[in-house]
Amino acid sequence: MPAHALAPLLRDEIARRGRIPFSDFMERALYDPDHGYYTSGRARLGRTGDFFTNVSVGPLFGRLLARQFAEMWDRLGRPDPFIIVEQGADRGDFAHDCLSGLRELAPDCFAATRYHIVEPVPALVEAQAVRLVEFALKSRWHRSLADLDPFVGVHFSNELIDAFPVHLVTWTGTEWLERFVALDDEGFTFEEGPLSHPDLRERLALLPPVPDGYQTEISLGPLGWIDAVGAKLERGFVLAIDYGFSREEYYRPERTTGTLSAYAAHRREPDPLKRPGEIDLTAHVDFTSLTERAEERGLRLLAFTDQHHFMVGLSRLHFGETAPTSRAAQQELRAFQTLMHPTLLGRSFKVLCLAKGTSDDDRPFAGFQFAPAPRAALGLAS
Repeated sequence: MPAHALAPLLRDEIARRGRIPFSDFMERALYDPDHGYYTSGRARLGRTGDFFTNVSVGPLFGRLLARQFAEMWDRLGRPDPFIIVEQGADRGDFAHDCLSGLRELAPDCFAATRYHIVEPVPALVEAQAVRLVEFALKSRWHRSLADLDPFVGVHFSNELIDAFPVHLVTWTGTEWLERFVALDDEGFTFEEGPLSHPDLRERLALLPPVPDGYQTEISLGPLGWIDAVGAKLERGFVLAIDYGFSREEYYRPERTTGTLSAYAAHRREPDPLKRPGEIDLTAHVDFTSLTERAEERGLRLLAFTDQHHFMVGLSRLHFGETAPTSRAAQQELRAFQTLMHPTLLGRSFKVLCLAKGTSDDDRPFAGFQFAPAPRAALGLAS
């Protein structure tokens, strides 16, 4: 059944239940088992798809991260097995590029590595297994973080957290109201009402003063997610790459319409309620709130920077001091320029590194050697 079959199902549900929080609408639009944008196989990366991401640039992104993982493995004392857990692996291209990079560039680390993918969508598991057929003995799949055994290694994600459903809220000048999805003669529409979740009030209390009519998002999902990751990570690191801001930057008074975006075929869709299941819905990440929750759960903030500086740091490991001359090396250099270019991916994406159960050796990893002081960058107390 086509993805657009989700719209009448949602209309029937709202007619039966009454208006629903936008977070429920977004959850169904992206993750409905049969018709969701991600779960139906509709999502496509790259130039011919709906959006462009780091993996779309080519194998270099995975190869650079392989070097960072190998450095983390060494810092952990070279454990065997060394578990890399990826969540949000799409069709397995990053996993393939990373494992290929480790095999070539860090064979000792490759020998110890086991690659685990958390993936609830059967069609994506099948695609990933095909992509990783040459690494079949090193690869395992889990439907959820709950299915993972406690591990020593790295949890990695690239553009995972931005896809957690968000609550939409608006400030009236005297109180915060939530924006719900309701029905009118034209289809789906927004209505305002009291906050639907008790945790929203606590999160909203952390925001700075904002003008009347201010609209923004609160994402509660990442808080439960980092709880689950932290519970499974015995010793090692969490490395999350996504677009987002510190809390202060996210909720600037001038950002009056928030960050919620809808995309199809690389174009912004003006109405996030139209074509549920056919378009991508996404919002930026509040890295400050995520880090605060991580610290409450026993994780330690190591570093935070933008992708531009992260890639420049890793380039010293990868390219060395001499300019590349071979055709393949020149192609890698062009891919690197895309990954780190400030107006393309370099400034939009941020890189957060958390640690658990590690030594107090705070020497920066290669990717963070040009990073600012992370607590100051996130607006956290020293």
